[in-house]
Amino acid sequence: MIIDTDAGGDPDDSVALVVAARLVPELALVVTGDEYGGERARFVRWLLDLAGRSDVRVVAGADLGNRRGFVVGGMCPADVPPQDTDVAAAVSEVFEGLDGQVRWVGMGPLSNLAHLQQERPELVARLAVTQMGGAINYRDPSRAEHNFRADPDAVIEILPTLERWGPPTFVLSDVTFSPAIEITAESPLYRRWAAPDARPWERVLREQFDRWTAKYPALQHDALALAAALLWPGVRFVREHVVLDDIARMSLKADGAEIKMSISADYAAFMTWLDKALG
Repeated sequence: MIIDTDAGGDPDDSVALVVAARLVPELALVVTGDEYGGERARFVRWLLDLAGRSDVRVVAGADLGNRRGFVVGGMCPADVPPQDTDVAAAVSEVFEGLDGQVRWVGMGPLSNLAHLQQERPELVARLAVTQMGGAINYRDPSRAEHNFRADPDAVIEILPTLERWGPPTFVLSDVTFSPAIEITAESPLYRRWAAPDARPWERVLREQFDRWTAKYPALQHDALALAAALLWPGVRFVREHVVLDDIARMSLKADGAEIKMSISADYAAFMTWLDKALG
């Protein structure tokens, strides 16, 4: 498994990374996107180390020049070094000695996937892609969902390519944007993170949660996408054909690209799954 994440803002990325560290022994690589001068990658390196997964390589990916929504500044110790930046080489190493596919779980913009297609298209052909992002009925009709909006050219470019290798899976924000999967200060998970005997990675999640929720809710978009990539049965999908407009807003169209698209989830069962995964 390869995870592509913009960890360092909304804590759902960090939650998903810890879950993957604990549940996915074959997690081999984490690539960061929407980079913040390499600081997202340093933060991910630190978090994985605290979660006991120093074996997982971290590579700093595309920097889109965005300097908003980064809330973990100053948290990562100064002695955590900058991470490598050659995404294509790192992905190539994951494939060495493998005959089949590698799962790619996208939790941020699709920039790294689009760049990989330009540099090593034969590797993209062997990826089983699950991506958090897109929406048919986005809450703000004037713009695309966040991960698509952050780099619209990337998703517009890569979507037809992914369809050629079998329909990619998209966990849409229509399904993930629900208060039923919000972690709050009253949630059992948060209370564990804030306990005096909290584990080091739990203290990191609590601090990031506190910083983020000073302005925004902590919905577990990316953890639900990870659950789907792990074939957890509580997310329901259908095959649909979709198109993107010039700002990457998604809509249904019969002659569009075929995707597997989430249409519902068992939220209560998911929160139980998440609690157990982080237990």
